Amino acid sequence: MDANDPIELKVTPDRYLTVRYAGASGDFNPIHFDEDFAKSVGLPGRILHGLWTMAQIARAHTEAAGGPETLKRLSVQFRGMGALDQEITVKGTVDEVADGVVRVSSKAEQNGKAIVKNARAELAI
Repeated sequence: MDANDPIELKVTPDRYLTVRYAGASGDFNPIHFDEDFAKSVGLPGRILHGLWTMAQIARAHTEAAGGPETLKRLSVQFRGMGALDQEITVKGTVDEVADGVVRVSSKAEQNGKAIVKNARAELAI
């Protein structure tokens, strides 16, 4: 992995994703799986779990670097709500390669809006 290697992942969360993720994560906040409740609190509908979106950042990095064991550090800033049935694009750039570590910056966008930005990862190579 070097500075010229593209890091990109496109994923479209299906309408059942938040229900499955709630069961897997234990995060049963109804804004993620109850459409009526989400709308009653002013949301446009059910929204993605932030940590699922963060996992897509990690996935993009580790797929580019050769596997999940390469991820040594990850931080993100959540900046928007992710919606179901709409493609998310994760894009990253290699900032530095030194001493067996790749430092990457990335973001996740949906419909041209950042939902995660200023993501930083360190990967072992």
